[in-house]
Amino acid sequence: MELDPLQGSAAAAAAPSIMSDSGSSTEVDEEDDAGGEGEARVAVPLTLPATWAFSQRRAGQGSAATQSSPVRRRLRHAIRVHYSSQTATPPRGFPNFVLRAPAARPSSSTEASESDEEEPGGVAPAPPAHPRLDGPAADGPREGGDDGAPAAQPPPAVPTFQSEEGDGNTCSICFEAWTAVGDHRVSALRCGHLFGFTCIQKWLASQRAAAKCPQCNKKAKRSDIVMLYTPKLKAVDNSHHESLKRALEQEQSLRRKAELESAQCKLKLQMITTKYGQAQQELQKIRSQTAQGGGAATSAAVPASSSSSSHLTAPYNYSEAVLVSANGGCRVLAHCESLNCLLVSQPSARAVLLPGWGVKKVSLYNSRHSQYVPIHSAHIRALSFNRQNDGLLLSASLDSTLKITSMPSNAVVQTYNAGKPVWSCCWCLDKPNYVYAGLNNGSVLLYDIRDTSTHVQELQPLRSRAPVVSLCYVPRAAASSAFPCGGLIAGTLEGGVFWEQLDENTYKPHSLPLEAGGCTGIQVETESRHCLVTYRAGRLHPTVRCVLMALTRTPQRDAGEPPGCSCSPVQTFSVGPSCKLLTKNAVFASPHGSGALVCAGNEATHSTMVWEASSGALLQNLPSDLPVLDISPFAVNGEHFLGTLTEKILKLYKWK
Repeated sequence: MELDPLQGSAAAAAAPSIMSDSGSSTEVDEEDDAGGEGEARVAVPLTLPATWAFSQRRAGQGSAATQSSPVRRRLRHAIRVHYSSQTATPPRGFPNFVLRAPAARPSSSTEASESDEEEPGGVAPAPPAHPRLDGPAADGPREGGDDGAPAAQPPPAVPTFQSEEGDGNTCSICFEAWTAVGDHRVSALRCGHLFGFTCIQKWLASQRAAAKCPQCNKKAKRSDIVMLYTPKLKAVDNSHHESLKRALEQEQSLRRKAELESAQCKLKLQMITTKYGQAQQELQKIRSQTAQGGGAATSAAVPASSSSSSHLTAPYNYSEAVLVSANGGCRVLAHCESLNCLLVSQPSARAVLLPGWGVKKVSLYNSRHSQYVPIHSAHIRALSFNRQNDGLLLSASLDSTLKITSMPSNAVVQTYNAGKPVWSCCWCLDKPNYVYAGLNNGSVLLYDIRDTSTHVQELQPLRSRAPVVSLCYVPRAAASSAFPCGGLIAGTLEGGVFWEQLDENTYKPHSLPLEAGGCTGIQVETESRHCLVTYRAGRLHPTVRCVLMALTRTPQRDAGEPPGCSCSPVQTFSVGPSCKLLTKNAVFASPHGSGALVCAGNEATHSTMVWEASSGALLQNLPSDLPVLDISPFAVNGEHFLGTLTEKILKLYKWK
């Protein structure tokens, strides 16, 4: 049939239209009494006010009875009903009102939405009253006349949502693109998920105490919202880069382990080769004695083998002790080969008449003969002799001076003012005219003794400016050596640097892979190209450690880049539980001609510990009355000695 536009609009205004929540339209079938000019099905998306259910129950019977034709409505589950008179613009926010019709009455055996029968008298059934209405419309007061007519102001409409997830630039709550500024700017929770600021603010406010993240359901609150001031977000996929980095670190770890094993094997091979040579010599002696004296050779071979094994258990015997300073204050020790004496730093015994610090010469022929030589006005930190056997002593002091003293004449022949306290010093073994001074700011100054004005060059620290506590020069070796480089090893309180000398005035720094912090000194054994690094006790290592490391030459990586210099640990020695003083340990070639020995002072037991470098076996403990501050090996007329220095006493031990 044909519908009058006016009648159609009036009917639409009077009767509610029903819209399915699933998105499909609800069918409203109308029939006239004549039965038959066809059916008209109208699907109009409208919104039903909260008071419509109550007004229909009161006045629906009378008004519906006057209609000329019955109306059959088919309701479906979870529908939304609203009026066509709604003209308000939907707000940009969350829905405040959603009305969902129940599926069926509790007392009815058949569902209202499935009923196709007409009500008696041609009256359309009233929609059931919903027991609970969500939103403010259910709680607010009703407005209207005495007949319970619905209010004129309808609730806001329900916004539609996108069903698919965003592409990374949209808010996962409203599915709209967030902005760089404004109320909908991009914001994040503590869990890291991103939302629009207004959306996540309303979301948390609606959930109150049980507020959670919309994506991961982690607990969140209003103060967790952080606004991100960025116009564009982009995450770079670096998973492949990270996997390659882990593979590189693993490969480097395996390479360091292989280098350590190689260094240990080389050291053991050197020991075995030396022992094999000694055994060959002894065998030749035995054969010669057997050929000459018969059975006398057998009796002579037994003490020889026993003596060769006995020297490894307790190699040193106590020789004598010398009282250097009754008041204490001794610090460093050095051996002068040309004068055959030991020099010990100490404060002046007559501070009133002759203040300052100097050295005491102790004769090795007769220890009772000694002589004090004044040099500096403050504490002496280091003493060093060159290989020229000319008796020139290089001394570093906290009075910011570096001095050269002639021991035969007991006179200072050269003074250099470094401008800062000098902590260490040494001679250049390749060029005897050059000396080095380590300052308290991490710098190393190079001096030429032929130039008396100032330093020739300054080697700046790479990273930290910790004091340079030790300086050791490594002379150049043959090109076939595992470490043919020559240069300076500077040990600071936070690590070590090898300054490779490329030419006369060019030095290239190589940072040594040492543990960060806790380093108290580095000593070098020039023949075997090994260095001894001492570490304090810390959280990871509860004891003081001396680590023997082999200097290595790393292969060339790039075509234009020269090979690098590094070191790898070979053996670790545990010294004691504490190290409160900056003591100096020693690593030197063994007097019996094979391998090396390591000596370190134990502050807890007041003793000097002696190890074999190759096996790490503890050979001997040399007792003392006070903590040992410095250790120096030396030789006199073919006999080997070991000197240990405390604050007051110098002790001498003789090799068996």
